[in-house]
Amino acid sequence: MLPSIADAIAPDHTSPQETLRRVFGYNDFRPRQAEIIANVLHRRDTLVIMPTGGGKSLCYQLPALLLDGLTVVVSPLIALMQDQVGQLRQLGVAAVCLNSSLSAADYLATVKKVRQGEVKLLYVAPETLLRSELLMLLEQCRLTLLAIDEAHCISQWGHDFRPEYRQLVEVRQRFPQAVCLALTATATPRVQADIKASLGFRDENEFITSFDRPNLFVAVTPKVHTLRQTLAFLTAHAGQSGIIYCNTQRQVDELSAALVEHDIACLPYHAGLDSATRRRNQTAFLRDNTPVMVATIAFGMGIDKPDVRFVLHVDLPKDIESYYQQIGRAGRDGLRADCLLLYSYGDVQTIRYFISQGAASEQAERTQRLQTLVRWAEGDACRRRALLTYFGETDIADVCQMCDNCLAGAQERVDLTVPAQKFLSCVARTRELFGANHIIQVLRGSQAKEVLQRGHHQLSTYGIGQEFSVEQWKHLARQFIQQGLLTQDMQYGSLKLTEKARAVFKGEPVWGTVAAATISAAVAAPAGYEAALFERLRAHRKALADAQGAPPYMIFSDVTLQEMVIYLPHSKAAFALLQGVGQQKLARYADEFLPLIAAYCREHGLSERTKTVTDGPRRLRAGKARSEEVGDAFVAGQSIADLMEAHSVKRPTIISHLGKYAQEGGTLPVERLRAESTLPAVVRDQVIAAFRNKGFDYLRPIFDAFAGDVSYDELHLLRIVARLEAT
Repeated sequence: MLPSIADAIAPDHTSPQETLRRVFGYNDFRPRQAEIIANVLHRRDTLVIMPTGGGKSLCYQLPALLLDGLTVVVSPLIALMQDQVGQLRQLGVAAVCLNSSLSAADYLATVKKVRQGEVKLLYVAPETLLRSELLMLLEQCRLTLLAIDEAHCISQWGHDFRPEYRQLVEVRQRFPQAVCLALTATATPRVQADIKASLGFRDENEFITSFDRPNLFVAVTPKVHTLRQTLAFLTAHAGQSGIIYCNTQRQVDELSAALVEHDIACLPYHAGLDSATRRRNQTAFLRDNTPVMVATIAFGMGIDKPDVRFVLHVDLPKDIESYYQQIGRAGRDGLRADCLLLYSYGDVQTIRYFISQGAASEQAERTQRLQTLVRWAEGDACRRRALLTYFGETDIADVCQMCDNCLAGAQERVDLTVPAQKFLSCVARTRELFGANHIIQVLRGSQAKEVLQRGHHQLSTYGIGQEFSVEQWKHLARQFIQQGLLTQDMQYGSLKLTEKARAVFKGEPVWGTVAAATISAAVAAPAGYEAALFERLRAHRKALADAQGAPPYMIFSDVTLQEMVIYLPHSKAAFALLQGVGQQKLARYADEFLPLIAAYCREHGLSERTKTVTDGPRRLRAGKARSEEVGDAFVAGQSIADLMEAHSVKRPTIISHLGKYAQEGGTLPVERLRAESTLPAVVRDQVIAAFRNKGFDYLRPIFDAFAGDVSYDELHLLRIVARLEAT
């Protein structure tokens, strides 16, 4: 039986809940934090699998304050150590780090503080911890907790295996009196098992929270023109802090220079820059002097900046673990953040090439990881569900309403049967040997040398697809792959027909969208949100941070500022109720922010709004998906004709939304759906009976059974009825 948080009382009789409020300024723990902390305080070695932004650091920081002794935190990057130490000092916690960034004098002074027992948390890199002189120092201290952050680096199956991490097992054996806490954000079940086996952890002391980051909006869109698409994305996120990831140093330099030419304030970051430049650029980003960082994956692991509002990948990452870790750097404060991936098959081929140049023993597994990412990027199912399934979660909703695929119902779906037949026929006539680019050249009647040399200008499909642009055809091709009409060879890119494609030749309809569209969920501001005041407080926070030489988020997070502009506190008592305001920050900053809030309220005739301690943070959230809007409106009494007019779309689109609403668990009035059919009652009943007999997967068998006398619109509608009646 696991211990409860109520049983975990410190030697001075301070409870974890009291410390959470007094020091960190939070009223409630996040999911599983209370259980994890209780387990650590009862001195049980613990493995924590928790997503970035889920609150891993609190799982060792809070016990460190309650345990009688020293906590050592193993962290891989200097920037991450410095960031967490800086934030803890803002809270009045005695935290230090030992690393190469310290001068000799500062290093010795820090060692002295540790030896004299003046430190509660000591941050070190694994390489530093393995040094004999540091191990001897720790033997002179009362080491009670060893926290290993980024613990996936222990596993040889992890995406970022480091031999130094494997040697931490020896440190654990040297200090058996210290409870060990291992934490990571990205670990597949295989990696989790390897970590436990290496450290000797028991299964019952493993805590796996959901990998879900519900505040991240995830989208993938075809990469058409990198600079134009990047500029459009940045325009939509003007003034916000974000990261743009590129795969190579040259791409970083070229894109950042191009953005500067278009008056975008950004800086580059990659391993090719000297350390002073990297440090200067990173500091500018952390302190909100430059909102946008264009970087390779060398940037990010040490970044604990909570208010990153977007992550844009202009190139394909190498695998899902890398992708999920990188987007995890957005929205750590729990507020809405947008994650967009620009996808092209050219990137896939580039990564394939680099894999082929690596060690032969690693090629198969790296290729498998890449294939998994490609299937995810090209898929049309809920992106969040696919990501969470990859990390071993099973209890997942079918739709999330916070990814492009879940909101795709907002796009007009049209009949693509004829374009599909053209494309598939061209694949067949070129003997299934070529990729999408060559097929599109043939369809559009290109005079390219490779088309003419192969005699493909003489094919019957040559030039029959000029009604669509190259990019429109690429978008269509991706849909045909997603719908299972084609498969794509990962090594050479050639397209192959499937059995579903044969059905399309016989008339099975294909539905989809003609033009790619970047979809984002609408954002609703909380009631009473004072945006102008938020900007005033944000500017003042920046001024205070600059005076201290610290990042603004170390003063207060955006979540705390948002609560200020919602609740408009006028007294220190009310200010103390805000999320993120502990005793130390109340004493230091209440008099800085309360006068600004009071002045704004006088200008606008506003007064304080009461917040109770049970109120959670009222954050910006995503709006409903179009299918949910349509389904709810139909349930409320609107007809299909009413909905067509309200949304300015055609009847098939409304029927498609209703179908999706029903598949997602929505309850629709079956008799009203039946009444929406234009067929005679006897024919309508026959169609529904045919669905029950032949199944719901394909419309063509039903269409043929009625000799084409029942339209596909009617079949789509009555399939919904048949499915609802069958459940």
